Amino acid sequence: MRSIGIDVGKRFAEIAIAEPGGRTRSGGRISASPESLSAFAATLGPDDQVVLEATTNTWPIVELLERHAGRVVVSNPLRTRAIADAKVKTDTIDATTLAELLAADYLPTVWQPDPATRALRRRVAGRAALVAERTRLRNRVGAVLMRNLVACPWSDPFGRSGRAWLAEVGLPADERELVDLTLRLLDGLVAEIELAEAGIARAVVDDGRIRRLLSIPGIGLQTAVGLVALIGDVGRFPRPNKLVGYLGLDPIVRQSGGRPAYTGHISHAGQGHVRGLLVEAALGAIKVPGPLHAFYARVADRRGHAVAIVAVARKLAVLAWHLLTDDVDYRWAPARLTAAKIRAVELAAGAPSRRGRVSGSGDARQRARLEREVERAVLAQAEAAYVTFVAARQEKDAVAATRGATGLSQGLGPARPRGGVQSPTSALRHGVNRVRAEDTPTA
Repeated sequence: MRSIGIDVGKRFAEIAIAEPGGRTRSGGRISASPESLSAFAATLGPDDQVVLEATTNTWPIVELLERHAGRVVVSNPLRTRAIADAKVKTDTIDATTLAELLAADYLPTVWQPDPATRALRRRVAGRAALVAERTRLRNRVGAVLMRNLVACPWSDPFGRSGRAWLAEVGLPADERELVDLTLRLLDGLVAEIELAEAGIARAVVDDGRIRRLLSIPGIGLQTAVGLVALIGDVGRFPRPNKLVGYLGLDPIVRQSGGRPAYTGHISHAGQGHVRGLLVEAALGAIKVPGPLHAFYARVADRRGHAVAIVAVARKLAVLAWHLLTDDVDYRWAPARLTAAKIRAVELAAGAPSRRGRVSGSGDARQRARLEREVERAVLAQAEAAYVTFVAARQEKDAVAATRGATGLSQGLGPARPRGGVQSPTSALRHGVNRVRAEDTPTA
């Protein structure tokens, strides 16, 4: 089997071929145009394996090569140290190194998403680019106000009242023109973002994975879609901490020699967009009574708000792994809030509105208010049960540590706790039903 390495550039692609006998030769340079790549792919056979590094145009090239080659793999450029650390680095050397590493089966590869996941990732990336542009335009308006020493009396300058104020606030002529221009661009951009979000909603409205994730407080459509697009097949993560590390929410650990390990800030590895969405979701999750709020309060009391929010974001990633792996809903999901989120997705996807079909009588409103109060009371009971559970676990661990110290002093070895309390995260992981008063533990 031939092993073929391709170093793809903007205009050219360098090819190296490792023959079965161990000899590696140059395959020449071809144009990176679709016609040249298709012609090269036609020369491949089922006994050939091809490798290329992950770049912007990787996946279209992979689709071309897969039509003819027996195996196509994508190298992880961050882990291909033989290329990254080379003292002499050319396209020919890079292609040769890729071919030789593939022939030796010593090449770190990346997971190849299916076409549906690739399309979803493109939708997520497109919306993210539009949102980033909206932020840039809003910052431009804020800069104009700042350099003219004008303070907005509204909390949101781009809300309904804030926009009315921006249209009338006194500014120099040139600044007034810039603000008006920027606001017109913002209006068009907001409309495009709504269209992009509608397309995303239509693509995932029937996806069970999205509905599972929406049962977690704080996670909305964009966060759920971002997670599903990034994760793809959850089976490629054997444990939840693997997903946490993939998202860059795991702490950096440094240890050398006999010195104790140093645990630092989170690694920030992987895609920052989804990590930021999880942090935003954590800010919403802690506003809902339940185990997540209790977890935040416990960590914030020891480490402060910022660390606690990141810890909740990590907890959300762990919960997402369990829900997707076990195909269950979050046990302590607020039923009314979850139903509202799912309905919002359906409406964004184009489902007909039910406005006017439900009676708006005083009895109906009173019943809805009572249902909300009962739901919050049930979630408050779950939060109290979680707090009691964690306190019992901490007391048990303290007793076990004391016994272990006593056993070591007597030469008996550390004592091991038997049975009883499980991990504190069990209160968040286990169970499939949404909140019901009859199956809620009491404090």
